[in-house]
Amino acid sequence: MSKNLSSLNNIRTLRAASRDLPLNELEELRQKFETVVNERREEERAREAEAREKAEKLAFYQELLLEEGINPSELVNSASAAVAGKKKRAKRPAKYRYSDENGQVRYWTGQGRTPSAIKTAIENGQSLDDFLL
Repeated sequence: MSKNLSSLNNIRTLRAASRDLPLNELEELRQKFETVVNERREEERAREAEAREKAEKLAFYQELLLEEGINPSELVNSASAAVAGKKKRAKRPAKYRYSDENGQVRYWTGQGRTPSAIKTAIENGQSLDDFLL
């Protein structure tokens, strides 16, 4: 709580401060506080109404599922299984074959950075098609 609000929360501080204010200003402050409090009450009522409505909907759908012979936990488990069943992409097949600096035969899918051996060969006049499988 801020310093100003904590001083408003202390009755002694309020009494001391109110001695220096005329009554009409105190009445104006009271009206402003009432407005703020009423706004907060309305917000709380709206939140409570939304929570009640959501609970009613959940109960309705749960009852509907049970009437159809479906256990709600089965529904949750089937949804999580579908999300958890994400598969990895299959490894791409190689498109090119080349020999590296050590003379070993290597393969390249054609994606990603071009191997230095192929890059050097292309700079020396060879074509990428020369390395096709």
